[in-house]
Amino acid sequence: MQEPAITEELIAAHGIKPDEYAEILRILNREPTFTELGIFSAMWNEHCSYKSSKIHLKTLPTTGPQVICGPGENAGVVGIGDGQAVVFKMESHNHPSYIEPYQGAATGVGGILRDVFTMGARPIAAMNSLSFGEKDHPKTRRLVHGVVEGVGGYGNAFGVPTVGGEVRFHPAYNGNCLVNAFAAGLADTDKIFYSAASGVGRPVVYLGAKTGRDGVGGATMASAEFDETIEEKRPTVQVGDPFTEKRLMEATLELMQTGAVISIQDMGAAGLTCSAVEMGDKGGLGIRLDLENVPQRETGMTAYEMMLSESQERMLMVLDPAKEAEAKAVFDKWDLDFAIVGETIAEDRFLIMHNGTCMADLPLSKLSSSAPEYDRPHVPTPQAEPLEDVPQIDAIDALKALLASPNYASKAWVYDQYDSQVMADTMRTPGFGAGVIRVHGTEKKLAFTSDVTPRYVKANPHQGGRQAVAEAYRNLTAVGALPLATTDNLNFGNPEKPEIMGQFVGALKGIGEACIALDMPIVSGNVSLYNETDGQGILPTPTIGAVGLIAAGEEPILDTPREGHVALLLGATEGHLGQSALLWEVFNREDGDAPHVDLAAERAHGEFIRANRQWIRCCTDLSDGGLALAAFEMAVAGDVGVQIDTDDTAQLFGEDQARYLIACNFDAAEALMGAAGQAGVPLTTVGRFTGDTVRFGASEAPLADLRSQSAETFPTLFG
Repeated sequence: MQEPAITEELIAAHGIKPDEYAEILRILNREPTFTELGIFSAMWNEHCSYKSSKIHLKTLPTTGPQVICGPGENAGVVGIGDGQAVVFKMESHNHPSYIEPYQGAATGVGGILRDVFTMGARPIAAMNSLSFGEKDHPKTRRLVHGVVEGVGGYGNAFGVPTVGGEVRFHPAYNGNCLVNAFAAGLADTDKIFYSAASGVGRPVVYLGAKTGRDGVGGATMASAEFDETIEEKRPTVQVGDPFTEKRLMEATLELMQTGAVISIQDMGAAGLTCSAVEMGDKGGLGIRLDLENVPQRETGMTAYEMMLSESQERMLMVLDPAKEAEAKAVFDKWDLDFAIVGETIAEDRFLIMHNGTCMADLPLSKLSSSAPEYDRPHVPTPQAEPLEDVPQIDAIDALKALLASPNYASKAWVYDQYDSQVMADTMRTPGFGAGVIRVHGTEKKLAFTSDVTPRYVKANPHQGGRQAVAEAYRNLTAVGALPLATTDNLNFGNPEKPEIMGQFVGALKGIGEACIALDMPIVSGNVSLYNETDGQGILPTPTIGAVGLIAAGEEPILDTPREGHVALLLGATEGHLGQSALLWEVFNREDGDAPHVDLAAERAHGEFIRANRQWIRCCTDLSDGGLALAAFEMAVAGDVGVQIDTDDTAQLFGEDQARYLIACNFDAAEALMGAAGQAGVPLTTVGRFTGDTVRFGASEAPLADLRSQSAETFPTLFG
């Protein structure tokens, strides 16, 4: 089949800018072939090259004594003692999920699971962070149903527990939902597998499912804004099969025991192209591929289609040739394809052959480590105007307004569709604080959380970035875990707009400061830009996924309040209402500044919680909705009423940071007060857990009625 001629229109359709095409001509000293143009498009797009973000990502803290492998591999690796490591990452599947919600979300889960087991780790936990448009937008209901069913359908069938996450709604996501998927796995520290190819003349082996035409051009699509042609992009969405992925995981982990694997890489964005280029580039080698050997499920596939297909459940590895028969036997047993499709070569070349014809001959290093890198113009976000007066409101009425919103109502409708108990090691299921998993066969536990408040980031990217990390730190601390490290999923609009790039730069500055102050280095992550439709961008949403450790001999804080427990508030309350949940849900206002994040206080308060866990029965951090929402959620968890001693709007609904609500026995409260005095941290009694009502000052309502309202919001809107 003759390849099409290279025209200006074809170049533009591949997302390649004129100056980038001029650089391609300079590198090659000739015009590229159609297949070569596709390869450059895949490797130089935003999704694969990070060309707008690389320069800023380099400023993030990525090292620490706990870090075994930081960013740059399929996933990050952090030691948890006893020769064990937790392997984790978060990644976006935003554009595909908006076009085809079920498959977009399902393949997002599949991709992140492959990132983990490609490193030699067995997945033990999953989370997701989902952002949708306003609840009554005509597309929202279909997106919510499709995405939630896709996440559950893939994760449940694969057999990994979903232990946490977020769901939010805001008009800024009307034209571009966000689906951020997180996975974590366990591995032995001396059995981590990496992607850098080594050794010349070694076989390059294709593993897993067959290649089809689904997902061709997906990475390029994910690096562009949406417009009225969105429906034409449906074929660029991949189709997933969790049962094939389960077999692929078992086969891969079994293969790793044979010693046959020299290096291994998941085939994710840009498929065969990106996986081969990254393996070669990291190892300083070239790669030759013979595409007629690629297992195909469709007839007449071209070199272009095979190189850019994003068919799921596929891996690429460099094999020890002495172990070929043993390796092939493993994949034959699991009824999966095992095909030698090329070899490593000494020259810096990416050589693509198809039935004896050379379809591409490119300098491999220029595709990856030499991809374009931009320092895009950026302008700081203007300082927020001072918050205008917020009127006092009946506290119970305000709480009811929050519970009527899908942002703050019970998310049981969502997480009940996920299997959170599979593998039988889950100690804390979704719905209240961080998820907690036992490390099987040990006394250790791991805690997981995902956090960001996009309203804060839009108003003040620097403080919003700090707050996302600080809230993740608090959520882990509240269950008694020592925060270990983070993964970030940086979702922003069009980076070619200086104000959007300013949000990105400001948020990264705050994230970096918080990660250093709280000793939570970033070990993996993903950048998702161009989240815009018809020029309207999303709220800046730099999601932080974080992992914490509860060491052997340490008790987690997983109890619930009981009748007679004292309610203690750790941290200072000034009543910050700027950009608060109350302001948005009750008064339909988004004004004022984001709350200030005192990182020294965050660390001191977290250390106090962990050091005094023996006195604490139940703990939650205060974030959106302040003391009022935290007290209600704690009361629901314990099925006991709560009385808070104030009805002041700012005291109840203010979103000051570095705060925790604690439930404990009376004698424990005295001990905690004494310890707080010695530690120099502010701890006050704010009420108690008792009866069957929620009372703020003189305003009260039956707990059962409020719980019912919270539980009915999601089914009423989306059921």
